[in-house]
Amino acid sequence: MTSFAKAIAQIKGNLEQILPDDLVNRIAQLHGLATRACTLTPAVTVRLAVRRCLEGGSAVRHLRHLGGLDFHRSSYGRAVQRLPETFFTLLAGVVARKLRRDRPAPLWHGHRVRLLDGSGVSMPDTPELQAEFGQPGNQKPGCGFPVAHLLALFDHQTGYLVETHLAPLRTHDLAPTPTMHDAMQEGDLLLGDRAFGSFAHLALLRERGLHGLFRLHQRRPHGLARDRRLTYRKPPKNPSWMTDAAYAELPATITVREVRVTVRVPGCRVRKLWLVTTLLDREKYPARDLAKLYAQRWAAETNLRHLKATLNMDVLRSRTVDGVRKEVQAFVLAYNLVRSVMATAGGQQGVPAERISFVDALRWLRRAKADEPVPVLLVHPARPGRFEPRAVKRRPKEFDRLTGPRKELKDRLLKNQGK
Repeated sequence: MTSFAKAIAQIKGNLEQILPDDLVNRIAQLHGLATRACTLTPAVTVRLAVRRCLEGGSAVRHLRHLGGLDFHRSSYGRAVQRLPETFFTLLAGVVARKLRRDRPAPLWHGHRVRLLDGSGVSMPDTPELQAEFGQPGNQKPGCGFPVAHLLALFDHQTGYLVETHLAPLRTHDLAPTPTMHDAMQEGDLLLGDRAFGSFAHLALLRERGLHGLFRLHQRRPHGLARDRRLTYRKPPKNPSWMTDAAYAELPATITVREVRVTVRVPGCRVRKLWLVTTLLDREKYPARDLAKLYAQRWAAETNLRHLKATLNMDVLRSRTVDGVRKEVQAFVLAYNLVRSVMATAGGQQGVPAERISFVDALRWLRRAKADEPVPVLLVHPARPGRFEPRAVKRRPKEFDRLTGPRKELKDRLLKNQGK
């Protein structure tokens, strides 16, 4: 085997199983992209992008050492630019659907369950990104970083990332939510926090044949009954995230069910919480089962932690809007690849996939060879009711904070130096 062929085989590694050449080439041809013989073909480029995410967003120079390929970092940048955002989005969606089909998850009372939650991701301070996404209001101009609002839809049973949406920082979680409904099918159950429990969203779910289970919206008064069915009336004014025309098409009333839950888990701040759902049948969906399911909503937070902290997506590296969106889709591919390893290991070891260590699966995947079988991975003990304080022990370094533009502070240093 030639050195170039060896390098290509090393770049492929275990990625060949979910990113085969024929799949990438078909999507490239749909976009009119050439797949001619060269070093950075669409297949090689997308694998390098995913490999970069698996390595924690490492430098492009590191990718050259990993694969043994000889290319300049500017060549890699141009190769990524040639691939449109829709190429990455379509590829990530096809791979996610394939992984879910290969390992279908058990249903909850006949429903597929989806987890929806919002978060934020930071990025370099460039004028283009500032104009597109904005920065937190408590940061002064010149000393903050742009932050994008990320909405993520997860498959509850497998943990796979189904869909993402990137928007400006000051975007309500519900604004892009209707686009997430397109990634669901009739009968699916959506699980989320109280931000998603508004009249407008519940009505949209009913129109699409979907179901929802959310914490009761903070503006809606709750009753004393443990389990009751009631009618929500349409508020006179539409929410800011919905147009007047779309709001006018919603029904005047909807019937929902409110359930009161008593929390007996030590360490939890909340002792009683109220849930709202479109699942009206008390016999088919007992209140206790709804409460147990909602308690698992925290899995969305854990999944986002894996995505942002373990894979280092918390701070993106791209300096353009187009690059940022492509980078997010590359992280989606990397995250789902790790999840597929966890699913395989869980099946081999006879434990649920969520008990397989995400970090251990990631570490093996970074060094795995092509067609290398998944080994025995670390299994976390089952710890229901586990809780920890939401605080950090390690103190930050005692350096002054950047409270103004860097240039002004440098000029001030030079001015004081002469005194």
